[in-house]
Amino acid sequence: MNLKDIHSVYFIGIGGIGMSALAHYFHFVGKQVAGYDRTMTPITQELTEKGVLVHFDDDVQKIPESFKERDTLVVYTPAVPVEHSELQFFKDNGFQVKKRAEVLGIISRDTFCLAVAGTHGKTTTSCILAHLLKECGLPFMAFLGGISEDFNSNFVLDGTQYSVVEADEFDRSFLHLSPQIACITSMDADHLDIYGTKEELEQSFKDFSFRVKPKGSLLVKSGLSIKGITFGIEDGSDFCIKNIEVEQGTYIFDLVTPSEELKHVRFNKPGRHNLLNGLAAFAMAVQIGSPPHRLAKALETFKGVQRRFSYQIKEKNFVYIDDYAHHPTEINAVYQAIREMHEEAQVTAVFQPHLFSRTKDFADEFAASLSQFDSILLMEIYPAREEPIEGITSSWLLDKIDNPNKKLISKSNLIQEIKHCKTGVLVSMGAGDIGMEVSKIKKELAYAS
Repeated sequence: MNLKDIHSVYFIGIGGIGMSALAHYFHFVGKQVAGYDRTMTPITQELTEKGVLVHFDDDVQKIPESFKERDTLVVYTPAVPVEHSELQFFKDNGFQVKKRAEVLGIISRDTFCLAVAGTHGKTTTSCILAHLLKECGLPFMAFLGGISEDFNSNFVLDGTQYSVVEADEFDRSFLHLSPQIACITSMDADHLDIYGTKEELEQSFKDFSFRVKPKGSLLVKSGLSIKGITFGIEDGSDFCIKNIEVEQGTYIFDLVTPSEELKHVRFNKPGRHNLLNGLAAFAMAVQIGSPPHRLAKALETFKGVQRRFSYQIKEKNFVYIDDYAHHPTEINAVYQAIREMHEEAQVTAVFQPHLFSRTKDFADEFAASLSQFDSILLMEIYPAREEPIEGITSSWLLDKIDNPNKKLISKSNLIQEIKHCKTGVLVSMGAGDIGMEVSKIKKELAYAS
């Protein structure tokens, strides 16, 4: 498919973080853009302000007439149900209908593509990589799975020679990409509703590794069962961080590359998992010839990603952190980062489980990770694309948590519960609509103080 022949692009699920980045791209290059989503969000509002037509009812009559012509490309997310009437309309009438990942593959194939894969860390690593390329003055575009605080966007267009993309394992989407440089940050079991077993998930990552172009480079976190250039912490990897110290919330460390050792590198984002994300981005940038010393300086100025260990309030006696964590491994990483930075504080976690299937598949792991906190406020499961599974509820999960300071709360009562919470550190976690509550929580806590 030649995108130059496309006049209009219609998105079904335009408010998704990955979909909206594509919408921004097509709007920027002069295509007519419109779309549907279930709910109005800051993402859809931003698109509307740029002139993109967005509606919120699954209604064929609301599709603008000019988008019902044959030179319209229709892009949809796998989260959209097959019976969606707008999706069916376009399919039944012979339009070019493609998944988001296919379109991303088409856009990136004419660039030097750097793709970040992994069940955790994709978004932060991609955002760090985009920041590094910007600081090195390289012409690139980036399609990000979160809002970068360095660019205040999930889409960056500073040129078209390079592209930075997230290689999403959900629905095997990343197999539409053919990058010159790829990175695999992790392969923990997830999306078992798609894959069935961890072994099938790992096989898909191996299949992705074969998508790297000849003479390209594959970077893998040390310990994974895929061969490539390794990166790790204190383990003798090809790219390795060692001699880590923490000074006023900043990591200071030495960074060993295959050709040199950089002393006293600084990185400001808490958590060893974020150190690994920074190292992965650094190693990818080295592969395209960026100067290591310049990259090391750029690491120090990385601001972060919204909802990735984001400090909302940071005072002497109270801290509020928000994070996208929705998997037990990610919750563990958040807990370890908090303990490293706020060693003695009482920590209260507010967690909204995401998906009935994920809650079912990892219930014991969720319970163990949440039990570490001093107290837990557990919200109802956010269903996203799923129907309920009998017996799989937040009450059922709460019973598994081995901690006397636990409570099931509703979203409508969230602010009241937090107001009466006596804690040194509050952390909100989840990939659902808890993210829409963060500004309200911050405002209420700031007012109360």
